[in-house]
Amino acid sequence: MRIEGSGALVAGGASGLGEATARLLRARGAEVVIADLNEDKGSALADELGGQFVRADVTEPDQVQEAVGAAAGLSGGLRISICCAGIGWAERVASGRGPHQLQPFETVIRVNLIGTFNVLRLAAAAMLETEPLESGERGVCVNTASIAAFDGQIGQVSYSASKGGIVGMTLPAARDLSRSGIRVCTIAPGLFDTPLLAGLPEEHRQALAATMPFPPRLGRPDEYAALAAHIVENEMLNGETIRLDGALRMAPK
Repeated sequence: MRIEGSGALVAGGASGLGEATARLLRARGAEVVIADLNEDKGSALADELGGQFVRADVTEPDQVQEAVGAAAGLSGGLRISICCAGIGWAERVASGRGPHQLQPFETVIRVNLIGTFNVLRLAAAAMLETEPLESGERGVCVNTASIAAFDGQIGQVSYSASKGGIVGMTLPAARDLSRSGIRVCTIAPGLFDTPLLAGLPEEHRQALAATMPFPPRLGRPDEYAALAAHIVENEMLNGETIRLDGALRMAPK
């Protein structure tokens, strides 16, 4: 899939991994729609890039459909969908304080897993309406999991379950959409320097960076963006989850 001239939707695109991806896609000539709950950051970024912003909660079908519709209405049509939206929660399955609260578990699953599927299903449906390229390809969907899907730590049961679900749906989704020329891949990042980690004290950030085999630092959002762009451009990448983690395998805690 050629990035230049293609329409792209970046869900969770106002900051972190999504912002870096939106910037790179735009720099390579894509038309970009940014979907996010943060109106201030999302609108400012869209204005800076010459793109569009749509306020959207990934769990709300109507809001995501509005964002998808905006991307589908671009001159290049919707060819690229990247979903970076997600939240976290830390709590053990059971402790002296009692069992894990059910509502936070449901919320994390709803945002991370169901929200990602919501973006995937609606973006893919819009891609079905586009004309196939010479190779037969219509579009590419890239979702975001985490190495917590494989190496979940103590207190990460809800987050790991949500990200494991994203990994689990990657291959069947790719198989479902293959006859229509739509590819589906997932990136599973390790420890990245995103707003989620920005609030930690510097000594904690340095301690996390020290756990990385190589390079011994936190990942940069532009490195995620570079992989997302490569997936878009490499037609043979399909149905795969790619770890982007500097060989990190997380300890239990």
